[in-house]
Amino acid sequence: MAQTPMLLTRIEADWQRVRPGIDASPMLTYLLISRLQSALAKHVERTHRASGLSAATWDLLMTLRRSAPEGGLTPAELAGLTALTGASITNRIDNLRARGLAERSVNPHDRRSAFVRLTPAGRELADELLPVHLANETALFAVLSEQDRADLRRLAFKLLEPLERAGEK
Repeated sequence: MAQTPMLLTRIEADWQRVRPGIDASPMLTYLLISRLQSALAKHVERTHRASGLSAATWDLLMTLRRSAPEGGLTPAELAGLTALTGASITNRIDNLRARGLAERSVNPHDRRSAFVRLTPAGRELADELLPVHLANETALFAVLSEQDRADLRRLAFKLLEPLERAGEK
């Protein structure tokens, strides 16, 4: 038996021993999803770790490749398209700039603002890593049928929607 099923079985048995009749299933479901997210992240990081990119820097590189017009995006726009905050965006931009993968230019309409875009080296690295990343994620989900993947997305959105709504309040 794999490690997580054994752990969940043990946790459930321990709760039944110390608190008979308690329904530990919400805790067990949360733990399962948490461990799944951690395992997925470790597997996906293999794509960018070899290039010396962190998960956040990888996300920024891919966001710039996917979403930036030729002139680039502002740091605020980047923050809206990634899971990074303003301070984190600045640090990640600086990291990409130090590696020669991104450049910053002053906004001609507002000198307090800047545009960030990939350099040719950044675009080349993104284009080199993207097929590897997609193949890695394809392999990850190969154990699921197309219907399983659709069900997983549907259920994940069903769970996430009220949590995001509650976070907006």
